[in-house]
Amino acid sequence: MTDQSDRPGLPKGIYGILGEAFSLGRSNVETARLLVDGGIDILQYREKAHKKDRRDMLAECREIRKITAGAGVPFIVNDFLDIALMVGADGVHVGQEDLPVTAVKQLAPDLMVGCSTHTPEQAARAVEDGADYIGVGPVFTTQTKEDVCDAVGFEYLDHVVATHSIPFVAIGGIKRNNIKAVADRGAATICLVTEIISAPDIKERIKELRNIIGE
Repeated sequence: MTDQSDRPGLPKGIYGILGEAFSLGRSNVETARLLVDGGIDILQYREKAHKKDRRDMLAECREIRKITAGAGVPFIVNDFLDIALMVGADGVHVGQEDLPVTAVKQLAPDLMVGCSTHTPEQAARAVEDGADYIGVGPVFTTQTKEDVCDAVGFEYLDHVVATHSIPFVAIGGIKRNNIKAVADRGAATICLVTEIISAPDIKERIKELRNIIGE
């Protein structure tokens, strides 16, 4: 793994992801404030270019970067390396069909780079390519992300825990009723999307989740 001395690494705890389609009418900036005020440990901006103008994305990310920077919360931009660099984000997250980790590292050596993985082979490749952390999932069936692959279940999560030392975030279909099972299998960082941003009271939901996993 590359040296992370000049940037934050993947923190343990709850990984939040923004998405206006699931935020009960709240804007991404408003939701980001609620997440940060609620004590989220790391925050990712995730929107798609066919649904939101990239100039609007840039403006939102600039505001969210201010919010996260003021609270010391690492800020990750999904997919869009250019926006991550322009707003001074802490990192970028890529999928299997996005820019390869090696290319991102070449263009932005100071960014934390996360990579979504769904199989042991993808995890091994991400580690070899120098990813700073990997996404492990979807653990359970999820409708939050478009074109998502089938749930990988606990088998793949157990493989990563047993095989790799790279930091990882468990993601996909994780809710209040199953988060403890994910944590008990060795996931130190856990991502929940709709379970948090679709909650009427985001701060209270984060508090509830922390209580469930014993934080």
